[in-house]
Amino acid sequence: MKLAIHNWMRAEPLESTIARIAAMGYSHLEIQGAPENYDTKKVKVVLDAHDIKCWGSVTLMLENRNMLAKDAAQRKTSVQYVLDVAKMVKELGGSVISLVPATVGKIVPDARPEEEWNWAVEGIKEVYAYTEANGLKIGIEPINRFETYFINRGEQALSLAEAVGPNCGVCLDTFHMNLEEEDMFATIKKVGNRLVNFHVADNNRMAPGMGHLDWKRIMETLKEINYTQVLSVEFCPPMDRTPANPYPNSIDTAPVGLSDEQLKFLQDHGSSAVTEAFYSMLTKKSINTLKPFL
Repeated sequence: MKLAIHNWMRAEPLESTIARIAAMGYSHLEIQGAPENYDTKKVKVVLDAHDIKCWGSVTLMLENRNMLAKDAAQRKTSVQYVLDVAKMVKELGGSVISLVPATVGKIVPDARPEEEWNWAVEGIKEVYAYTEANGLKIGIEPINRFETYFINRGEQALSLAEAVGPNCGVCLDTFHMNLEEEDMFATIKKVGNRLVNFHVADNNRMAPGMGHLDWKRIMETLKEINYTQVLSVEFCPPMDRTPANPYPNSIDTAPVGLSDEQLKFLQDHGSSAVTEAFYSMLTKKSINTLKPFL
């Protein structure tokens, strides 16, 4: 297995992120789902210069992005957004799109369960037609109940993937599984060969090794189902604003290049903009914890 990391967790030039992870021993990047921010030709040059490959991208389902919205026009623009993400991944030579179908932070449904299910299947099938034609994979990602009411568990994501098509997959995330699964190891086994991406953070969403998750058993279970692809690091540390903070100077009070939308996304995840030193520590801790198991 190889190691990737997301780049949505800190506001900094992409070149800085790529240089950092290359120096630490990562081999892949899962680029944030903001295709409007990237010139893929320029990004590819930077990736190649540091011998880093694009693994894929994760959709940022913010504000009006919702593939199961009651409004048909909203669904259409949401599907187009995911298609734009998929096109970016294709142009960067990546492999997967980690897809959250509904708006992150929306916990109240728009319509009846059967309507929303049908809209989700219909929309993802449009993206699936593109990914199938271009050698990409979709990984439907369950996230916890405090971020969405729709897909929270691996079994639900598996059902949705099966409804979309034989090559539609699932992306599991250890942080969300720790909250929602009765047995995360049984879930990994149930998803089996539909697993196309695997996000890693500890139970507290700190870097792997900074919580109580059993990484040895997690890795053994992945090997048991013959998952040989990429582990994608996605920590999002909770910010301690009290005198008990064990990581002083971890909050970046003057972030550069962080849009209001991105800042809100971080804040909604219990975090904020983090300093470069804190981010580097978390990035290094992640690879140090996981590398012995690869």
